[in-house]
Amino acid sequence: MEAVQNVENKKINTNEIQGINKQTFAQKLSAYKRQPLSLLLLIVVCLSALLTVGVLLFLIGYILVNGIPNIKPELFEWEYNTDNVSMLPSMINTLYMTGLTLLMAVPVGIFSAIYMVEYAKRGSKLVKIVRTTTETLQGIPSIVYGLFGYLMFVIGCHWGYTLMAGAITLAIMVLPVIMRTTEEALLSVPDSYREGSFGLGAGRLRTVFVIVLPSAMPGIFSGIILAIGRIVGETAALIFTAGTVATAATGVMDSTRTLAVHMYCLLSEGLYMKQAYATAVVLLVMVLVINAVSGMIAKKFTKK
Repeated sequence: MEAVQNVENKKINTNEIQGINKQTFAQKLSAYKRQPLSLLLLIVVCLSALLTVGVLLFLIGYILVNGIPNIKPELFEWEYNTDNVSMLPSMINTLYMTGLTLLMAVPVGIFSAIYMVEYAKRGSKLVKIVRTTTETLQGIPSIVYGLFGYLMFVIGCHWGYTLMAGAITLAIMVLPVIMRTTEEALLSVPDSYREGSFGLGAGRLRTVFVIVLPSAMPGIFSGIILAIGRIVGETAALIFTAGTVATAATGVMDSTRTLAVHMYCLLSEGLYMKQAYATAVVLLVMVLVINAVSGMIAKKFTKK
């Protein structure tokens, strides 16, 4: 009894508690001396990380240094001409193209992933075929998608170079990304969540939309953000399908030019290099803003 009372009366200083797995610098150095390969791998990993960050900072800095001084008010005039080389119509077309593409690709990609994870039988041959197909489609170059869109929509459907033809082509292009990321996000949700929902009397549909989807929302939005990045930066497929007309689209059957295509056209002409650098800065900022907004929306869904 006295021993128990002494233990209870003794105050424990949490600052004196040390993790048993915590190593000092001398212990780490001694371990690396015994295993030189581990030290070599650590150096390689650190150098790779520094090189990646360095290249990224160099690219961003190079674009900002060359682009910011060339940003002028005439670049944001409503009508494009050879004097102002305005990028405002292309910015508007980029938003149109992004919204229309996501409107078609996101529902199809998410519901397809829900079927493969929640409704199809585990180990089904159909699911394996779909997964193999989506993985194959992810590796196809964008110029091939552009050629398909040109033959299918521009010529086959007699649409010509239109916003709709470009959006459908991009939707086909980003659909595998959304499907795969959504599928992996749904698979990461523990089965205990589903079992608990079924045990409380909820049906499969309610379980999917109330329990599973909110838990997988961060992963789903990650796929959507990747898709947005590919849509905004795409040029080859859109040149074949949407055209290069530098005016703001008034309908889905108008020919358009996105911001990335606008920058490509300026560079290919070789007469507006300064304006091309300014366009690159605006494109970079635009992508960062879209990703930030998507991240905020994802956090709100996660909190709910």
